[in-house]
Amino acid sequence: MSDKVDINDKLVRIIGIQLFGIVIPNATGLVTHEDRSVFYLFATYGYFMLISFLIWQGNRFILFKLEEKYNWFINPTQKVIMILGGNIFYTAPLVIVMLYAWYTFTGAPPSWDVIKLTSIVCVVCVVFITHAYETTFLIKQRASDIVKGEKQDKARIQAQLEALKNQIDPHFMFNSLNSLSYLIDENPEKAKAFTSSLAEVYRYILSNKDQRLVLLEDELLFLNKYLSLLQLRFGHSLDVSFKLKKEIEAKYLIPPISIFMAIENVVKHNEISKKHPMLVQISNVGGLLCIENRLQKKRSLQHSSKIGLKNLDERFKIIVGKGIETWVDRDTFKIQLPMLELNA
Repeated sequence: MSDKVDINDKLVRIIGIQLFGIVIPNATGLVTHEDRSVFYLFATYGYFMLISFLIWQGNRFILFKLEEKYNWFINPTQKVIMILGGNIFYTAPLVIVMLYAWYTFTGAPPSWDVIKLTSIVCVVCVVFITHAYETTFLIKQRASDIVKGEKQDKARIQAQLEALKNQIDPHFMFNSLNSLSYLIDENPEKAKAFTSSLAEVYRYILSNKDQRLVLLEDELLFLNKYLSLLQLRFGHSLDVSFKLKKEIEAKYLIPPISIFMAIENVVKHNEISKKHPMLVQISNVGGLLCIENRLQKKRSLQHSSKIGLKNLDERFKIIVGKGIETWVDRDTFKIQLPMLELNA
C-alpha cells in the first residue's frame, strides 16, 4: 500500500480530452468534412469528446485505485500487469461499444477495420498517458519521501539532542551538590557565596538549554562565572589559563555549556588541592578549542555516571557534524572541541 499522492491534472484533462476527441476520429477516418452540416459536425465531435472523456476518466480512476493498492518498489510486476490489463480491458470494449453505437445512430454500416484501428490507437494513447501519470506519481512520491525522511531525521536528531541536554542537569547538579556539601562542612561563609554563584551559573544553563550554538565569546563569559564558583572551593589550587586570541571569540560558534562540561570532567576525575594544584590551559588551533590539564587521577572515585565526555561527543556530532577528540600525552590529558566559523 503506497501513500496517497495528490496530482493536480485538471487543466491537462480539459485540454487532453478535447484534443483526443478531435484528433483521433480525424486520424482514423471516422469523421470527414465532405458534405457535412455544421450541426452534424458539432454533434459528432461532441460524441467523440464524450468517448474521450469516458476513456480518460475511467482509466484515471483505475490508475488512482491501483496506485493506492500497489507499490512499484514492492510488487512492480503485478502493478504493470494490473495497469496494462485495466488499460486494455476497459478501453477496448468501451471504444468498440461506443463506435458501434455511433454507426447505428448515423445509419452507416459498421466498418470493423476502422473500429479495430481506432481501438488500437486509443489503447496506445491510454498506455502513453498512463506512463506520464506514473512518472508524475513516482517523482512526487520521491519528493514526498525525501521531505518525510528529512522530517524524520530532524525529529530523531532533535530527540537525541534533547535527551543529551537533559542529561546535563543531573550531571551538573550532582557535582555541585557534592561541592556544596564539602563547603558547608569546611567553610559555611563560602558555602553561602557558592550557593549564590551556583544560582547564576544554573540560570545560564537553563536560558541556553534550547540553543544549538552560542558565540564562543558568550560561552567564555559564562565559563568565567563558573570558574568563580570553583574558586570558592579550590582557591588558588585550581588555575585556568586562557591562551586565546581576542578576535576569535566573536568569530566562532560552539555548543553551549561545552567548555563547562570539559572543565567539570577535569574537576571530577582529578585530585585538586594545595598539595596537588591543577593547571588547565585553554587555547585554540584553527577551528579547534584545546583544553589541557595535568593528569592527577583521584585514588578513589565514589561515583561516575560516565556521561560527561560521551554526552559532549554526541552533542558535537549532532550539532557540529564532528565529534570531540581526547588523548593522553605523557602526563597530560587533552580535549579538542571543534567549532563552527560564524561567517563560513
